[in-house]
Amino acid sequence: MQNLTRVLFIDDEHHIRQANQQTLELVDLEVTCLQTAEDAFPLIQENWPGIVVCDIRLPGMDGLVFLDRMQEIDPDLPVILITGHGDVSTAVKAMRCGAYDFIEKPYAPERLVKTVQRALEKRGLTLENRNLRSELEVYSVPGPRIIGKTPGIRQLRATIRQLADTGADVLIVGETGTGKELVARSLHENSSRQDKNFVAINCGAVPESMIEDELFGHESGAFTGAETRRIGKFEHANEGTLFLDEIETMPMQIQVRLLRVLQERSVERLGSNTVIPLNLQVIAASKIDLLEAASAGSFREDLYYRLNVVTLVIPPLRNRIEDIPLLFHHFLLVAGHRYQREVPMPDSVQINALMRCEWPGNVRELRNLAERYVLLGSQFDWALDKMLSVQESLSANSLAAQVECFERGIIEQALAASRGSIKGAMASLALPRKTLYDKMRKYCLDKADYK
Repeated sequence: MQNLTRVLFIDDEHHIRQANQQTLELVDLEVTCLQTAEDAFPLIQENWPGIVVCDIRLPGMDGLVFLDRMQEIDPDLPVILITGHGDVSTAVKAMRCGAYDFIEKPYAPERLVKTVQRALEKRGLTLENRNLRSELEVYSVPGPRIIGKTPGIRQLRATIRQLADTGADVLIVGETGTGKELVARSLHENSSRQDKNFVAINCGAVPESMIEDELFGHESGAFTGAETRRIGKFEHANEGTLFLDEIETMPMQIQVRLLRVLQERSVERLGSNTVIPLNLQVIAASKIDLLEAASAGSFREDLYYRLNVVTLVIPPLRNRIEDIPLLFHHFLLVAGHRYQREVPMPDSVQINALMRCEWPGNVRELRNLAERYVLLGSQFDWALDKMLSVQESLSANSLAAQVECFERGIIEQALAASRGSIKGAMASLALPRKTLYDKMRKYCLDKADYK
């Protein structure tokens, strides 16, 4: 939940404003005092991270009219009304119209503080729920999402934006489960080809005897059993994007034909003499170093250099552990929406355990674990502990590295929960400002990334 501290206090009497500001600042709240309700409108918009305390009787616009206007801006914004003795019935009616609470004069400072703190807690929950709903809407629309804040992922997103509309052939290199198809789809979705076909084929999943037909198609009668014309993947992807996954498994004789297609930008169906011109982007992906494969004689060197116009390298998850909390949260939201389950938020101990894993299956493995977390609940810790015990028996991180990993994760969670507010993070971590800044510098954290 977001840890909110902002309070807007509206009263036309100076001594009341001053006294209540001091009361609220003593409990570490950020207080802005105003003399009239009209002065509040430039400061408040939908999703404003704070609450309002307003006297009912004000010169100009009174508290009730102000409440109505606030309801139009954000119906869930808590507005606490301050009333005189004769205004209690009016305040009760106002609560029925959306006021959060009312405080009758004279009131004890403790009453004001408790009411404000409850209102801030409610506001934090409201904004957190809005953020979750907004994220779910974003993740449910068409198009891939490359999530992460580590330098490698930021650079990857920037390069995708740079390349997306060039039509240049791209080679993607990454371990199994790092998201190579996701990157390919992102290139397609960010280009002017996005409304055309995105055609994906896993070269390792197609039998060697069939891959030529799959890629190039055939004419009727081209071979025994070819009773009708068949359009191949190249032709089907024309005007769009063709994604060749696990290209390192492509047979040598098909590599020769592929090289010609890439050079000539045309294709002939099996059994045909008709050349079909192509206008498409070809994206290939490999989980191994193709140059090494070429040196070993298992991949054509000329095809490697033809494909290697631009190479995008996806870092493995173990090299971007800072992204694990963000990725896991995303996968939880998606899994909760998919299975129509409440999304339980992991605690800091669980997040630390996730960040200690090696993740040989990379992002795919993390996504599967998030689904297990949503579906199995209490059994999740057992599954995570078992996975960790196996990995830690193979390789043990130093205590210092584990402590730093845990500390960084906790600070990132605090910054995310406070939407980048240093004061909010300081409060939740119980850290002095200088200590927090020093640790943020140590881990290269920027509060702007969490707003």
